[in-house]
Amino acid sequence: MKHTVATLRKMKEEGKKISQLTCYDFTTAKLMDEAGIDMILVGDSLGMTMQGYNDTLPVTVDEMIVYGRSVARACQNTFVVIDMPFMSYQISPAQALESAGRIMKEAPGCSAVKLEGGALMAPQIKAITDAGIPVVAHIGMTPQSVNAFGGFKVQGKGEANAERVLQDALAVQEAGAFAVTLECVPPKLAALISKKLDIITIGIGASSCCDAQVLVYQDMLGMVSGVSPKFVQHFAEVGEIMKNAFTAYKEAVQAGTFPAPEQTYAKSDCSDEFLQSLDAKYSEEGYIKRIS
Repeated sequence: MKHTVATLRKMKEEGKKISQLTCYDFTTAKLMDEAGIDMILVGDSLGMTMQGYNDTLPVTVDEMIVYGRSVARACQNTFVVIDMPFMSYQISPAQALESAGRIMKEAPGCSAVKLEGGALMAPQIKAITDAGIPVVAHIGMTPQSVNAFGGFKVQGKGEANAERVLQDALAVQEAGAFAVTLECVPPKLAALISKKLDIITIGIGASSCCDAQVLVYQDMLGMVSGVSPKFVQHFAEVGEIMKNAFTAYKEAVQAGTFPAPEQTYAKSDCSDEFLQSLDAKYSEEGYIKRIS
């Protein structure tokens, strides 16, 4: 059964935890759908994971639509959310609605959009939801504001900052968001926000107190070299498996053991006599000149 806003809300009401992962391509999305992942986020994190940038800022609406289409086509049951990239909504509610409308129209199968920001973005959220487009908000550590934060840092530390994050959560709920992502928020604050809100809370580095959890799929599969964020758990070491497979393939090609006879179409080959005649025919002096 295809997940909807209503089915996800029912999961929250029944105390059932919701699973979400990022995804950017058809093949991986199909595997996630078959595995029963509840939600997929086509995140602007693709700027880093798929395009090699240092942050998410260069990503465009056009790019989000292309990646989003691929993911949505694969999902029979999973609820697909597409990120609104940097400066596609911050200027005005009208700009936000136009960008969200493009995403929903040009990426069929997408069920919602996500944007970063709390109380300051409430007018944008309201404009989008008033048009009938479901919105996931994103507060706490918001990657599009990485330069303002001075890096990827925990948010909500200290009494004043904790109250600000709670106020942001209440503001996006009031504006009409059906869910809010809490990123890098301390556990007790995340628990309080989840208790106060009627909408779904999605945690990433915000403890298991949230209604849902989201991770970048390359992180949870161990595909990213270097130090992972503290909140990441490797559920497999796929990166090492892939590297070993690539190495084995290269060695098999160099050794001439791939392709093996069982990987060829030997039964469809012509007779030795015919191939010998072809060899002789195309070896005749002047043949190339005659057919050119």
